[in-house]
Amino acid sequence: MPSTKNKTWFEIKALANNEARIEIFEEIGYWGVTAKTFSDSLKALGDVQTIYLHINSPGGSVFDGMAIYNILKNHPANVIVRVEGLAASMASVIMCAGDEVIVPENALVMIHNPTGGAYGDEDEMRKMADVLAKVKAAIVSAYVSRSGRTEEEVAAWMSDETWFTGAEAVAAGFADKTDQPVELAACAHRMIANFTKAPDSLKNLSGTPTQTPATAAGKTGVITMPEPKTPATPVAKTEEEIRAQAIAGERARRDSIKAKFGVHATAHAELLNTCLDDMNITAVDAGDRLLKALGEGVTPSNKTTHISVVTGNAQFLQDAEQVLSARSGLLKASEVRKENGLRGYTLAELARATLELHGASLVGMDRMGMVGHAFTHNSGDFTRLLGNVAHKAMLFGYEDQEQSFREWTIKGTLSDFRPADRVGLESFPVLDKVPEGGEYKYATLADRGERIQLATFGKLFSITRQAIINDDLHAFTEIPKKMGQSAYRTVNKLVYAVLTSNPQMADGKALFHADHKNLLTGAAPSIASLGLARAAMRKQKDSANTVLNIRPGFVICPVALEDQINTIIAGEFDPAGGDAKVPNAIRNFATVISDAELDEVSASNWYLVAGRGYDTIEVAYLDGDESPRLEQQAGWTVDGVEFKVGIDAGVKARDFRTFQKNPYAG
Repeated sequence: MPSTKNKTWFEIKALANNEARIEIFEEIGYWGVTAKTFSDSLKALGDVQTIYLHINSPGGSVFDGMAIYNILKNHPANVIVRVEGLAASMASVIMCAGDEVIVPENALVMIHNPTGGAYGDEDEMRKMADVLAKVKAAIVSAYVSRSGRTEEEVAAWMSDETWFTGAEAVAAGFADKTDQPVELAACAHRMIANFTKAPDSLKNLSGTPTQTPATAAGKTGVITMPEPKTPATPVAKTEEEIRAQAIAGERARRDSIKAKFGVHATAHAELLNTCLDDMNITAVDAGDRLLKALGEGVTPSNKTTHISVVTGNAQFLQDAEQVLSARSGLLKASEVRKENGLRGYTLAELARATLELHGASLVGMDRMGMVGHAFTHNSGDFTRLLGNVAHKAMLFGYEDQEQSFREWTIKGTLSDFRPADRVGLESFPVLDKVPEGGEYKYATLADRGERIQLATFGKLFSITRQAIINDDLHAFTEIPKKMGQSAYRTVNKLVYAVLTSNPQMADGKALFHADHKNLLTGAAPSIASLGLARAAMRKQKDSANTVLNIRPGFVICPVALEDQINTIIAGEFDPAGGDAKVPNAIRNFATVISDAELDEVSASNWYLVAGRGYDTIEVAYLDGDESPRLEQQAGWTVDGVEFKVGIDAGVKARDFRTFQKNPYAG
């Protein structure tokens, strides 16, 4: 199960009789909790035969959502889904993984097109468009599989951001049956308000909605659906139950309105009381009236003011991330959205803005308390903002490093941390002559069984409330950037350590060994010594005594020898020939790569490595993801938020025949 110290967007509980209950009641894929954690938590329950999945979510990460859909779709258990209020966007995709789907009469299902953003030239924009098209195709496939509708129908509904009530979801094929109305929580209303095209009647929902979904044909035409199945007859409520429900609903309405006013409650007490006393005024209406009052109370001045009206937290987070990225040099100022009203905001001001966005009361709080509240607020917006910018800074640091090992190594993928055997086929034997009408014979291929295993490398850093109040951008941009650089250096060190540590291979002998015919006599770099190394590599044989004819591609050397070897290889004539101008027999035969990690062990040893396509050194990453990861949680040992930078990598030499070492002593 996920750590209770981390805020998660799902909860998985084991029930009796090999059953499990899953709740997805937040935005999918945030707080550093991934679909892999979801999968691991589900696997930890063992043999589960029935899964009860409860959903009340506005959606979230496309890739985490698709992964969860596939996990549930392929799980052997019977999956029963119930929408407790809202299944929108990717949450509606996950809903479609159910063997049985129940949507109460006043619950909602929303489908729409995936969205994404990109910065760059027209080629980058086209790439983003291509990605979105592929993502949409995958989502359409999930909807079609569940509903039985055509791809064209589903695609049209998605383009129109279509909302379905319980009965309409059944009629459209997304659900199997409706159920009695549920009492929608305040968070469900907040989630609905985050979508700009949600009908007003749904935003203010208090009973069974009557709004029909958007038309599938665009501005003309109307969706034609089969008659919905007759919903179950509601159980009659007693007068006492009805009164209790009404009181609870009114209390929730008043609490939501008070939250909307937040820090403005005292200055606009009369308006607040008016909204509280009128039962027809919803929290959304109250917020609109407050914004109007605030606008009327602004005194004109010569100071330029930027105002940005956002819907929900998506645009706010994007604007805030742009502003902080520009301030820290991760983004050009010209790339910040012109309408961005957060320009010039300090970190503390952004903390306050995230709280006000959700109507949090800040009455009586000093700056230290306000920032602490932003770190722990259940929306997670402020810590998510810091995490997004820190992650961008970390990747900037990682990718900004000169990554020489990528040029001559093999990138590999491992799915877990268990040792994995890399079966080497060495070579394909020479083909047999097949007589007319004869049979082909199976080849006998030898394998070496070199073993590779992942390891995790990482560090922690934290952002405190004091750093936010001091507007210390260094704390979460420069530090993660340097952590990203450190992640690269970690893998780089592992790669070059293979050459300098001379590890044991599967045959029990060191990588560079006389029996491997890849350990040369020590000699200074020259046309002659480089030529001997090239010839030795070309003459290598496999266990069947077949000549492999391996062509070298790289000379790997310490920085101390880089200029000398470059001069030798690039020269038109052999320097040893004097005035005779003997042509350079090895001119440009290989690319020279130097790295200071080699100088730390020997400033004179140099190596010849095979070109691309050969088994040299494999650098494997967990699931092929070579970028370092950034995870975060509310501070446990610090008063703020903690970040963990980590990378999962494994490095192993795949074959000794693709290397030659010259142990020149200098």
